[in-house]
Amino acid sequence: MRIRALLALTAIAASLSACATADRYDAAGDVHALLTAIRNNDRATFDSLVDHRALTGAVEARLVDEARRSGAKGGWQAAMIALAGPAADVAGAALIRPEVFRAAANYYGYTPDKPIPGRIAIASALRPVGDGRVCAAKKDGPCMLTFTREGGSWRLSGFDAQAVNLQLKR
Repeated sequence: MRIRALLALTAIAASLSACATADRYDAAGDVHALLTAIRNNDRATFDSLVDHRALTGAVEARLVDEARRSGAKGGWQAAMIALAGPAADVAGAALIRPEVFRAAANYYGYTPDKPIPGRIAIASALRPVGDGRVCAAKKDGPCMLTFTREGGSWRLSGFDAQAVNLQLKR
């Protein structure tokens, strides 16, 4: 009886692992296309592989969080929170462009002087994080960029600005 239970658990673990690997491999194709668009400054392809609304929302959430932690008195904190949305829209328009993301691509080793690795190499740098999402990370490092499956493709939908700042300062 124990052997059957152990075999069943092993089969379940293997099938879950296969799903995670399939997601990583599937996402790697679109991540490769995004890296190519960043390297070639191809705005149309970049825009098709980026969820601008999600990234702008992440910037707004970060601004609201910073405003709440600021300790500003009176109506200043409320004003900062109220201005977070418009500020995020401006920041999104200015920052969500291929040339800005080139620094993150360079951090991962995708520099203009090197060919972009294939799907298997990119898949090995992706980590499943649940809910149809994967993130790009170096070995045991933080998840810096998050990709979400939308329909038949994977789009850049989030980033950890703090992790990017820490990693790019080195």
